[in-house]
Amino acid sequence: MSDLKILIVDDESRMRKLLHDYLGAGGVQILEAADGQAGLEIFLGVKGIDLVILDVMMPKLDGWQVCREIRKVSAVPIIMLTARGEERDELKGFDLGVDEYISKPFSPKILAARVDALLRRSQGHQRAQLVLMGGLSVDREGRKVTVADKQVELSYKEYELLNYLLDHRGIALTREKILNQVWDYDYYGDTRTIDTHIKKLRQKLGDCGDYIQTVRNIGYKFEVPQ
Repeated sequence: MSDLKILIVDDESRMRKLLHDYLGAGGVQILEAADGQAGLEIFLGVKGIDLVILDVMMPKLDGWQVCREIRKVSAVPIIMLTARGEERDELKGFDLGVDEYISKPFSPKILAARVDALLRRSQGHQRAQLVLMGGLSVDREGRKVTVADKQVELSYKEYELLNYLLDHRGIALTREKILNQVWDYDYYGDTRTIDTHIKKLRQKLGDCGDYIQTVRNIGYKFEVPQ
């Protein structure tokens, strides 16, 4: 992961140091901010930031506000850190376009693995291919999605999820398999994060959202009606 930039925004200096020690190796440049306002200013002022780690509870601007502002201009992968464990907070994060949601306390090694997975996917080679399915068009080379000739703005995770469904269209995929492939790590526990992302993706795709079909007692599949 050399020559990459990671922005850590957390008001706890010990947490920033911990993350810096685990992530700032192999040429990775770590940028730090102690409050949301400073973090947003760094993100808007520094070009080429590859991933953002946000705490929720911070002075000046909280993590939700920072995430909302970043999503207005960028689909950069975002990991949200919080001491809260309530489901409504997690759903709020995904609704704003958070790619990973990790509750404190957490294993730094697990966090590092998830950071690595997100970076590998976001920095990975994009297939030079145009996919046309009904009224949906996905330009993988240009990383552009359009529905009825109107461009649709997707978060990084929504885009990856859509492409995974497209690559396996017509196949019923379990929630666990989708998590393991799109999130790129073995997931143990609640799989409702998939349902949240699917709901948001369907909404953004409009009429083409119906192409993502629910398979009862299994998961989802992508299929265009004949």
